[in-house]
Formats: sequence, C-alpha cells, structure tokens
Amino acid sequence: MAEFTLTGLRVVHQVAVTGSFTRAAERLGYTQSAVSRQVAAMETAAGAPLFDRGGRGVALTPAGQVLVRRATEILADLSATELELAGLRDRLAGRLSIGAYPTAAMALVPRAMAEVTSGHPGLSVILEEAATPALLRRLRAGRLDVAVIGVGHGLPHYDLRELRQTTVVHGDLLVAVSDRHRFAGHDSVTVPDLAHERWIAGDGAAGEPQFGAWPTLPDPHIAHTARAWSTRLGLVAAGLGVTVIPALALPALPAGVRAVAVADGQWTGRACVAVTRPRPPAQAQAMVTALRNQATAFPAAGTSADRLAPAGTPGQHGV
Repeated sequence: MAEFTLTGLRVVHQVAVTGSFTRAAERLGYTQSAVSRQVAAMETAAGAPLFDRGGRGVALTPAGQVLVRRATEILADLSATELELAGLRDRLAGRLSIGAYPTAAMALVPRAMAEVTSGHPGLSVILEEAATPALLRRLRAGRLDVAVIGVGHGLPHYDLRELRQTTVVHGDLLVAVSDRHRFAGHDSVTVPDLAHERWIAGDGAAGEPQFGAWPTLPDPHIAHTARAWSTRLGLVAAGLGVTVIPALALPALPAGVRAVAVADGQWTGRACVAVTRPRPPAQAQAMVTALRNQATAFPAAGTSADRLAPAGTPGQHGV
C-alpha cells in the first residue's frame, strides 16, 4: 500500500506554491520526471488526484487542498524540530542577558541579537535598556552578561576596573533637525551656526547622563526637555527645536527628521563599548563579536539621515 513520504509532501507543496511542475523541479533541484513520479506516488497514497493540469499550469483539487494544508503544517513542525535539536547540540545554548544604553538599543543591539540567535537557536537573549551607570551596576552584580555603554567626551569616567572592554564602534554626534529646518539640506554646520538654536535636551533620573545641547556650545537655549527619545524627536519633527543625536541612532530616525554633521575641532568623540566580566562565557563572547559585525554596517559619522529610510520607534531614557 502506498504511503505518504516527507519527500513526496515537499514536492507536492512546491508544486502548489509555484503552480508548475517545472518550477518546482528547479527549486528542489530535481528533474521534472522525478517531480512527476513523487506527485503520482502521493496521489496513489491519497486515493485521488491532487492537481488539475491545464495549459496555464496546475491547480489543486479538493484532495490536493487538504494534503497541501496538512503538508504545510507537517513541514513547519519538522523545521521547528530541527531547530530545537540544533539548539541541544549547540554549546551556545541557554540564556544571555545584555544591557544597553538607549541609543545603542535603537538598532545596533537588536541587530546583533538577531545575528546571534539565528546562528544559535538554542540561545535565548534578554535585553535590558538603562543608562550606563545602572548597566555597570547590574553587570558587576551578575545580572547582565554584556553591558553596552558609551564612553568619551562629556561623559563621566566610569569605573571599569577588572572588567573586559571591547570597543564596538567610534561614534560621532550629529544634530537632528526638522526636514523643514534651514539646516536640513546641509551636509554639515559649524558650532557658531548653532548659537541661536532652540535645544531639546534629555531629562532623566539623578546620575543618568543625558544629551543636552551641542557639548562645546556656550550658553545654549534649552527650550524643552523630555525623557523619551521618541518625544524628543517628535518635538524636533514638529519644528520646536533641534537635538543632539549619536550616529548610532541614524537608522532609527523617524519621518520628518534629518541629521546634520557638526564641524567642531574641540569635539574629541565618543565610543560604544561592550563590557563583560573578566572571563566571559562563550555566549557573551559571541554577542560581542556580533556587535562588532553589525557596527560595520552602520552609517559613517557625518552621514546625512535624509539618505536613510525612516525606521522604528526610538527608545527611552538616557545616554
């Protein structure tokens, strides 16, 4: 008695998806005669024709509709089983906790998480978002495996003794403006150009570093403060002021906002750094590698955001 087989179900599924024996054969790497034989065997097992053959391709019969629906479920279950078994064999299984400051959590860290979990399906990655001082406390307390922090010009000198540090990317600061702002079409501006701007600054808990006005600008006019990046950029899009934004956040700029570079010889820059305990587990090392891999795809400092498609909703809180 003829029986259903996984090979036969895959072939029937591909014929149904492509609407053609020829295209199904091309996708599967089979000859057309091999596809025909598999379909014939499945029709024998089903006890009914699965396809109506016509001049414009093939169409499913009622029996074919039933079999293809079940085949789709079976093949999906099989794929999930293969992933689960791969996770059992993978030494990078278990749980990994990563913490990041908000602008790193906008795009860089999620992309690194996707890279790690796609390569290691048995690894569960948990993301926490917080300001740098809180991240370092959690890392030292064993609540995080990796902390992604910002260091450099204008930021506190954090205590990183006995921690392993890996520079992920050297990032610049830019100024975010409305797409109707007079700077919106500029590649760069100077610090004196910024002197009369209304600034939107970050607002957070005591001890959380925040972006204010441009770091070397004397006596800036702070027009608004807001805790969430989404609120700050919403104010910018409405034309109510401008704000400082790291280059790392460029892929997450919303519609109506452009980023402009600032020519400033006094600005020495900042870096995004991945911090772990002195002997990080393999899971943490894999995450650090993924962060560096993903950083290479980010726009260079000074890239105008009008060359980027709007994406996502930015995160919350401080630097």
